[in-house]
Order: sequence, then C-alpha cells, then structure tokens
Amino acid sequence: MKRLCLLFIGCILLAGCSENTSEGKGTFPEKNIEIIAPASPGGGWDRTARSAQRAMNADGTVEEDITVVNKPGGGGEVGWQYLMQQDAHFAALNSSLLITGPLLGQTELTHEEFTPLAMLSTEWLAVAVREDAGIDSGTELLEQLKEDPKSLVIGVSPSLGSGNHLAFVQAVIEYGIDPTELQFLVYSSGGDIMNALLGGHIDVTSNSLSDLSEQYLAGEVDILAVTSPERLDAFPDIPTWKEQGIDMEFPHWRGIMGPPGMSEEEIASWDLYLSEMVETEEWQTDLENNNLEEFYMNSEETKEFLQDQNEFFEGIVEDSGLTP
Repeated sequence: MKRLCLLFIGCILLAGCSENTSEGKGTFPEKNIEIIAPASPGGGWDRTARSAQRAMNADGTVEEDITVVNKPGGGGEVGWQYLMQQDAHFAALNSSLLITGPLLGQTELTHEEFTPLAMLSTEWLAVAVREDAGIDSGTELLEQLKEDPKSLVIGVSPSLGSGNHLAFVQAVIEYGIDPTELQFLVYSSGGDIMNALLGGHIDVTSNSLSDLSEQYLAGEVDILAVTSPERLDAFPDIPTWKEQGIDMEFPHWRGIMGPPGMSEEEIASWDLYLSEMVETEEWQTDLENNNLEEFYMNSEETKEFLQDQNEFFEGIVEDSGLTP
C-alpha cells in the first residue's frame, strides 16, 4: 500500500510538471497586445502599425487581441515615452528619427534604451524636378549644384535632419559638394512640397517615392534618381544613384521595438510572431499597396542594424552642419 501511495504521488508530480512545462511554452502573451503608432492616423507609422495588426490577426499565432493606439507628438517621442512605461505586451513603430533625434539634440531618448524586435519595411527616397526643368539626370543636377550651390532651391519635409533631407545630403557629399552651402526650404508634408514644386516655388525635391509616384506617372515630374541599391520592379525606368556613379543607398526604414528590460522568452515570442507575420498574404499585399519594400530582420539582426545606422547618421548629421 505504501508503494502504491508513493507511485500515485509521483504520478501527480509528473503530471503537474508536464502541465507547467506546457503552460510555460505559451505563457506570452498573457493579455492583449498593443502596437503603438507614435503619430496621427493616416501617416506611415500608422499604416505600418495597422498592417502589422491585420497580418498578425490573419496569421492567428497570437491568440490575444491586437490593438493599435496612436500617440502623436514630438517626432515620435510621445509614443516612445509611453512605451518606456509599459511591459512586453506593448511595442512601438520607429524609423530613422529614433537615431537622428538625439544626434540633432531633439530628444534624450536613444535606440539603446529600447528592446529591438524587428525591421519591417522600407520605402526608397527619390529626387525629382518638374518635367520642364531641363535637368535630365541626377549627376547633371549635382554638377549644376557643384558649379553654383545657390542656383537651385531644394524642398524637403518635414524638417532638416529628416530622412528626406539627409538622403540628399549623402548624395551631394559623395559628389564633393558642401551641403551647408545649399538652399533648403522646409515644408510640413509631401503634399505641400509637390504643390511648391509644380508651382515653381522650389526647383528640386528629395522625397519618398510614394509621395512622388502619382505626379511621375502623370508626366508632371521627372524622377532623376532613387536611393535603392537596384532599380525597383514597380519603377524600372528610374535609375539609382549607384548607376550614376554616386556610391550610396538610403533606406527609409520602419521597424518595431519593445520597452526596456524584456526577457529572452518575450523577445523569442515576438521573433516568432513577427517572422510569421511578414510571410502572410495580408502583409505582402499591404507592402505592395503602400509602395513599400520588404526589409525584415529579426531582433538580433535589428540590434546590429541600429548600431550601424547610428554610426552612419552620426557622420551625415555632422556633415550636414546640424550638429548641436
């Protein structure tokens, strides 16, 4: 009888251990997932957050509800400060502003304070002029600026130090032009820039390809160069800067990050969910509809990428003359 009791107790213990192990494998998430878009509805961060929400729901790996919340303000800082106070069930979209903000003295938050989860997508930036500008290539544009840096007004948005601005800075530096001698005019949005370009208030714009595509397809603007490493399938007639002898590429990336102090288990869970999300038909369709390119990296690859981007932007910001 004593042996039977011990055997019965042992079976109970084994059953308990097995149950705990099973639960431990899927303990995260334990509540709803919240994806933070650190901007108003309708912008790039918001669209990416909602694309991720749709794709994760379609994939079905995460059983809990997934919601999107908008926290606009401060070039992302309001949303990122909010993330700092949360746990691993929260994640926020980011972009190069996460890197350039502290370099420009706009915030004390740095990418190292957060937990990198993934790179998600990128759009490529382009340089455009009016169709009747008489400038036929990116190198022709740069040659004119080299001869007379004040001869053209270049429109950028939403600020100096933005990706749109720094992509153009990189191109002119590669061509041997001092970017501090150029005339930049800042606009709040891509729509304002296009109105200024077509109205003759500026001569050139550096902007996202998605913001330029409608007028390009309508024949109202010429796109002289794109910052991608190779020509894009959707725009095979637009040459890259590299083709024109300017050794540069500039992804305007968007990623996702978690709060500080996430555990290895939580990071591994996000790695699983996001890696499966980017394979869904919903995600691929949203990329195509928004003129975005796939740019997925897992958490470890993203950590290394952000470190490399920090070094890259340190040099570009310094060369741009914007260092505080």
